[in-house]
Amino acid sequence: MHKPATPSIDRRDLIAGLFAGLGAGLALPNVAGAQPVSHGKTVAITFDDLPFASATEGTDLAEIKAVNRQVLHTLRAFGAPATGFVVQKSLEPFGPEAPRELLASWTQGAFSLGNHTYSHADTNALDLAGIAREVVDGAASIKPLMAAAGKRVRFVRFAMNHTGDTLDKALAIEALSKTLGYTPAASTIDTSDYEFEAAYRASLRKRDAEATQRIADAYVAYSAQQIDYYAALGHQVLGYEPPEVALLHLNRINAATLPRLLQQYVDRGYRFVTLDEAQSDPAYAIPTTYATKFGPMWGYRWAKEKDVHVDGSLEKDPPAWITDYAKAG
Repeated sequence: MHKPATPSIDRRDLIAGLFAGLGAGLALPNVAGAQPVSHGKTVAITFDDLPFASATEGTDLAEIKAVNRQVLHTLRAFGAPATGFVVQKSLEPFGPEAPRELLASWTQGAFSLGNHTYSHADTNALDLAGIAREVVDGAASIKPLMAAAGKRVRFVRFAMNHTGDTLDKALAIEALSKTLGYTPAASTIDTSDYEFEAAYRASLRKRDAEATQRIADAYVAYSAQQIDYYAALGHQVLGYEPPEVALLHLNRINAATLPRLLQQYVDRGYRFVTLDEAQSDPAYAIPTTYATKFGPMWGYRWAKEKDVHVDGSLEKDPPAWITDYAKAG
């Protein structure tokens, strides 16, 4: 099964581009004095690329089912709501029953499904008509599944968080999303899990149990670092930490380490909330007034909107040996 891969993004390039004047001169009024909707630290957990982010040729349905079951089991154990964003094209190789078999459990209780477009296409390479087709066709399976559960699909998240590489396009994408009945999904915590996943897969192929454990441990440690980094970023830019939105992918390494990842939030005093609740905070209503070809987390976007200088070099990349191991594998 072909699954469009999430490319690795060099943070130095991303931050340099973001703060090098992209959208300069496009200043609209900022939202000033935003205050948190509720007290206390909260986080919404989201997963991209359902039903399975790291499928390769030969990945079978049983493995995909097992990974989804494992993730949902852990979320239930922690009482954590979650939204899973589906790539419709990834379902099609598995036949007409695949949506129900793989995704029905994601419509139950505090879980929900979101639209991650039809083919995970890059909006930077599409015109507005092409983006509209991706969104409309991306709902083919999830809308009926959610309706059967008495719910509706509320959020759309575009591939690689690309929300418009020109101002006109960014505004058009936002308007299109609303016209089609969606709220664009934000994300504030990035753990570069796709980079660790590539190394993790390589270790599994090699049957290198020692490396598998070392990679998992490195990913958990890096995730803790990222949680703290983005909390501090929110405080710097907004004056408070907004409800966080954690961006994960439905893959092997997250299935294996999710208990440890969620415990990190518990240990830091976070309460798990729905994506709806998180994005009800006024920070998420700060308007789009600039464009970027990159897909930065919302803390960086808010910094640009509010003209707050942040030192992006303080955000560390994953350990170099992770990338090296994946390449060697």
